[in-house]
Amino acid sequence: MTGPLDGTIVIDLTRALAGPHATMMLGDLGARVIKVESPEGGDDTRGWGPPFLYPEGAARESTYFLSANRNKESITLDLKSEQGAAVLRDLVRHGDVLVENFRGGVLDRLGFSVEALHELNPRLVILSITGFGHDGPEADRSGYDQIAQGEAGLMSITGSGPDDPQKVGTPIADILAGMYGAYGLLAALLERERTGRGQVVRTSLLAAVVGVHGFQGTRFTVAGEVGRAQGNHHAAISPYGLFRCRDGSVQISVGSEGLWARFCAAFELDPARAGMATNGERAAHRQAVVELVEQTFAPYGVAELSERLGRAGIPFGQVRSIDQVYAAEQTRSQGLLVDVEHATLGPLTLPGPPLRFFDAADGRETTPGDHKAPPVHGANGDSVRAWLDERRGAGL
Repeated sequence: MTGPLDGTIVIDLTRALAGPHATMMLGDLGARVIKVESPEGGDDTRGWGPPFLYPEGAARESTYFLSANRNKESITLDLKSEQGAAVLRDLVRHGDVLVENFRGGVLDRLGFSVEALHELNPRLVILSITGFGHDGPEADRSGYDQIAQGEAGLMSITGSGPDDPQKVGTPIADILAGMYGAYGLLAALLERERTGRGQVVRTSLLAAVVGVHGFQGTRFTVAGEVGRAQGNHHAAISPYGLFRCRDGSVQISVGSEGLWARFCAAFELDPARAGMATNGERAAHRQAVVELVEQTFAPYGVAELSERLGRAGIPFGQVRSIDQVYAAEQTRSQGLLVDVEHATLGPLTLPGPPLRFFDAADGRETTPGDHKAPPVHGANGDSVRAWLDERRGAGL
């Protein structure tokens, strides 16, 4: 598999989700990702289920593990043994990137402190992902996604109302930490081209969630307002949200006064009616706007309403189920499904990477397309050791 990171060697010491998501992103870009797993069971997510494929057999695989480990190889090492530590030292000498999400101090106790790693390879870029940061009064806390969603404020602004905090339906804190980590790694690799030296990139689940507070952050830090959950309607734009109609619901986004005028024209409403002439007024009288829109939509079914909104140029959408999303031709057209051949499960279809690449000169798509299935536990140990032997034999 080739791509922008072709030739980059990534040593993946991570498990669960934040770290594996970061390294999967690098693998999607063409990096060679060598996943180091414990001999006893490997990555925690190999046991997270159901659902499992072949749950009663020796070939059992967790669909959770499959979600975060495409385009990787797997080698098992006992890092507490001298033999395992020696293999890791060899990997570090020949690697470009090392990613870890151990609790603070674990790598140091294993003999792989930052100083020791850079003594082995001064060009190594290290990504460390923790729950709450590597320093500060809560550095020692374990970090899990839902705990981080609550601690970092996300649950307080998600739900039907202030008394109904809800987590996001995916492990978003983990995934965001992985994304920010990969972003930081790429910047550090670029800087290495100038300096010749690697550096340490650190992020956390806490930092990642705070990093996406967006307008809710400045709403507090600048205006002193504490955002609260308010269901499926925007805090600062109106009408913007989910509205009921005759046989279901649709979402609309009326994000400008021009769109408000078009929306009103399409449904024979007065755009200058009292309390609704400007977005500020509509946001201040949000419930009245919701009632007006839902009263207007009541005679229409979803299909007819969607056609009318589309004709008027109003951004709209439906709330689709996961199966509907993956069945949509638009999803497939964007490369968001990839077909792979798994060593024990056979042909699989997996969610694909969200990036595409094109040649600037001729417009030809250059997106990496030859994806590898997530590895069976320890499946690539012999080939990785053979590669290290070849490097030693070549004096590298």
